[in-house]
Amino acid sequence: MIAFLVNSALMISCLAVNLSHDSIPRLDNPISVEYLNKNLTKSAPRLVLNPSIRKKLKYKLKTDPVTGNLYRAIHLSAMEILEKPLLERKLEGRRLLRVSREMLYRINMLGMVYNLEENQQVLNRINDEVVAVCNFSDWNPSHFLDVAEMAMAVAFALDWTHGNLPQGTVELAQTSLIEKGISPSWPANGDTLWWVYETNNWTQVCHAGMIAASIAIAEKDPELAAKTISRALDGVPHALASYLPDGVYPEGATYWSYGTSFSVVTIAMLESAFGTSFGLSDHPGFNESALFRLLMNTPSGLYYNFFDCGEKRSEQGDITLAWFATKTGNKVFFEKDRFLLPAGDIGKLFRLAGAGLVWVSQFEEKSSGEIPFVWKGDGINPVAIFTGEKNDSNGYYLGCKGGKAIINHGNMDAGSFIFELNGVRWVIDPGANRAYHEFEKTGFNLWGRCQSCDRWKLLTKNNFGHSTISVNNQLFINDGFVPIIDFRQGENPEVTFDLSKVYGDNLISCKRTFIKDSPESLLIEDQIEKSDKTELITWQLLTTADVELHQREVILKQDGKELRVEILSHPKLTFSVVSLFPAPLELDCRLEGLKRLEIRIPAWTLGEDKESIEIRLSAR
Repeated sequence: MIAFLVNSALMISCLAVNLSHDSIPRLDNPISVEYLNKNLTKSAPRLVLNPSIRKKLKYKLKTDPVTGNLYRAIHLSAMEILEKPLLERKLEGRRLLRVSREMLYRINMLGMVYNLEENQQVLNRINDEVVAVCNFSDWNPSHFLDVAEMAMAVAFALDWTHGNLPQGTVELAQTSLIEKGISPSWPANGDTLWWVYETNNWTQVCHAGMIAASIAIAEKDPELAAKTISRALDGVPHALASYLPDGVYPEGATYWSYGTSFSVVTIAMLESAFGTSFGLSDHPGFNESALFRLLMNTPSGLYYNFFDCGEKRSEQGDITLAWFATKTGNKVFFEKDRFLLPAGDIGKLFRLAGAGLVWVSQFEEKSSGEIPFVWKGDGINPVAIFTGEKNDSNGYYLGCKGGKAIINHGNMDAGSFIFELNGVRWVIDPGANRAYHEFEKTGFNLWGRCQSCDRWKLLTKNNFGHSTISVNNQLFINDGFVPIIDFRQGENPEVTFDLSKVYGDNLISCKRTFIKDSPESLLIEDQIEKSDKTELITWQLLTTADVELHQREVILKQDGKELRVEILSHPKLTFSVVSLFPAPLELDCRLEGLKRLEIRIPAWTLGEDKESIEIRLSAR
């Protein structure tokens, strides 16, 4: 086992996680104008790159197949960008984010090629790209992620071209970074923008963009640069506190990639520009999160996709994991085979892949830790994972979770699980399969998280669309927290979650235990204590498999495989099947064949106030 390491205001008022500010580790923060003058690297490049890093990168391009192959993919991408039209300020609903991300992608490709080859055609295109976006009327400060990613792109463009852009472009870009980037983050009325000290990915991304911009304009406006970097060093730890204590990223695997990638770039920029991360790279829980991310990969090649996480993994090597590989020397985080896919087959690279090339080139193997087969991560959204042991031929994977719905991107999914066996995902999480704009353009309030808010009308967000237990056909209590209360390793590992808080007075208590009782089966035990308001208990399992109903069991069939789901505790109970395709709402998920396998238990049929429901899933 290894151990490592006014929409926005409404949204945050509903989503903020209740982490005590006093419990958040603070960074060393010496930033001042005097500190910048004394310690900031004077010449470009200094964002992710510096002369010594650049020298090693150029050497590894000649000697390391992985670095060379990733650079070939970056070069191919840069050549394709030369043929594309310049970007325009076109909003998608309330967002400019798609344009900002495309700009960050283009500069990562073009900028890295120019940095290493000093190709005049590429420099000309970088100049055109920068002039185009700097002539936008603004970078859409009402949705500040858009500003942050655009500011980072323009800062990289200035930095990675070594001062070789025309002086007029440099002045335009620096002025834009100040007026369209940094200044909107300092409201004239003295207010603090909501993301500055929050605990989610916005805090990570927005501060990263502001740090990049500040370093790029430090000589032009040192006072603004100093106070912005200082604010970031105070603000970013609030987001990193959400990784505590074990590295679970509360928003799921794909949002780990988003938030963590920008924190990694932040660390890389600070180290290249100042020679230190001011303690960010050693922040408690942050390095441990690489193991969490690795454990979200399932044998079927998908993600454990809780909350708004996507299900599909990219075929590319993960550059954010590569940073952790570089920091630890542990090759389990270095996806070598994926980095060595033919450059022409990799597809569109991640928009920070230019920066990622740097830490891919820095990797030196020092250890080869094994991935644990049984793992739990506590925190504000606790998760447990059981997998098959080394050389497992069964493709065993259980992912289960607690937490609460009001976490950023959260769902009413406490007690839910996914289960894979023999290459098939039998029990699924419906995940998020629609763009946010599709909801917003209809006026649907996707982001409110009050108990009666629109979000919980969606199958993918409420408890009826997850493999858990519902009571009296009622929604979960939105701020009810479900912790892990017991965890046992060994040959037959088990984990217990206390779901009691999500039911209010509909139940006295509910404790759900998952047990890996064999290499090809999963036992679920639910200990339930009724209240005088308990009327109906519904045991739920979501699947896209075909279902064959029998007296006390069902047989799931998919891809030529079969799984038995049997009731062990109550011989008179039977399963029923509810089709969820199409979903109840037009806006809801569209998963062909989605269905809910359920056991509906009227409270009066249970002879005792305390009951144990036992269900077993096993290979057939």
